[in-house]
Amino acid sequence: MLRDSLKNAVRIVVKLGTGVLTDRRKQIDPAQLGQLVAQIAALRKAGKEIVIVSSGAVGAGMGVLEYEKRPMELAELQACAAVGQPRLMAHYSELFAKHDLHVAEVLLTHDDLEHHERHLNARNTLVTLLRRGVVPIINENDAVSAAEIKFGDNDKLSALVASLLPADLLVILTTVDGVLENFGKADPKTISAIEKIDEGVEKIAGGTTSETAVGGMKSKIEAAKIVVRSGIPLVIASGKKKDGLEKILAGENEGTLFVAQPEKLPGRKRWIAFYHHPKGALFVDNGAKTALRESGKSLLPPGVARLEGSFKTGDVVRICDLDGTEFARGIVKFDATEIQERKLVRVELIHRDDLVIL
Repeated sequence: MLRDSLKNAVRIVVKLGTGVLTDRRKQIDPAQLGQLVAQIAALRKAGKEIVIVSSGAVGAGMGVLEYEKRPMELAELQACAAVGQPRLMAHYSELFAKHDLHVAEVLLTHDDLEHHERHLNARNTLVTLLRRGVVPIINENDAVSAAEIKFGDNDKLSALVASLLPADLLVILTTVDGVLENFGKADPKTISAIEKIDEGVEKIAGGTTSETAVGGMKSKIEAAKIVVRSGIPLVIASGKKKDGLEKILAGENEGTLFVAQPEKLPGRKRWIAFYHHPKGALFVDNGAKTALRESGKSLLPPGVARLEGSFKTGDVVRICDLDGTEFARGIVKFDATEIQERKLVRVELIHRDDLVIL
């Protein structure tokens, strides 16, 4: 029953991890990429709109530049990405052409999605490409974007792209069958569905030991938090199976399904919640927390116990309880110094229309 809605998904983001695209030499594996392209082409011809978020550029460049392990120096990472990205796109273009489909390269940075006008421009470009029957292939602009290589990963990017469109479904294809209980032990078991991401789920997730990848299951859980809050289901599954995508969209028990929350956040609320590096934090008392979470109120000065950061009017800030747990984000209407002075009365620090409960 939980998977029945996947049969009706039309706009789908598919994230392809480095591990499912490259071979032991750290080079692009043409046969593996070919079978993935064939699956995606079949879906496209069946009327689905497919956006690919592709890793593999750094991995492909590593092979050419003869790196045995993912380099640590920023300049070396950027060099790998610069060499690998055109090779990656050449493979995609050639393989999709065999199915009479065109591809488009879209390189994004976090700033592109944080700046509101560029955020909307990115969405409009992707929607236009989909309407024209093109398969957009997205990657972080690793060759020039220091922040994306140092802190980013394509699991999060795929979640942000899915939320941006918004998509009907996000599929992350990786080297394992899904979220596994007893990973690394004699009796691993794939979890079929996760309806709530709690501490137990997060404890199951780990990092990665791959020489070409970043993130691991932990980053995929973080991606899941974004999309399910946006009202979008996520499936994590193996990218090695030639019928994996077909089974997922047929509602079969393939991979791990993260069940979407019932209500999709409006586009502006998604932008506030997920596309910013918060400039500071407001720590609120229990009364304010209850008013914000349960009554849909605006944040008023008396509810703020303390603050962190030197944010300005119009910045996005985290809203935390007294224990430091973030439960909301919002656009603040006053500078940190004004709030710190405790002279504001009968004003709204963050209006409820500019506030998102996470």
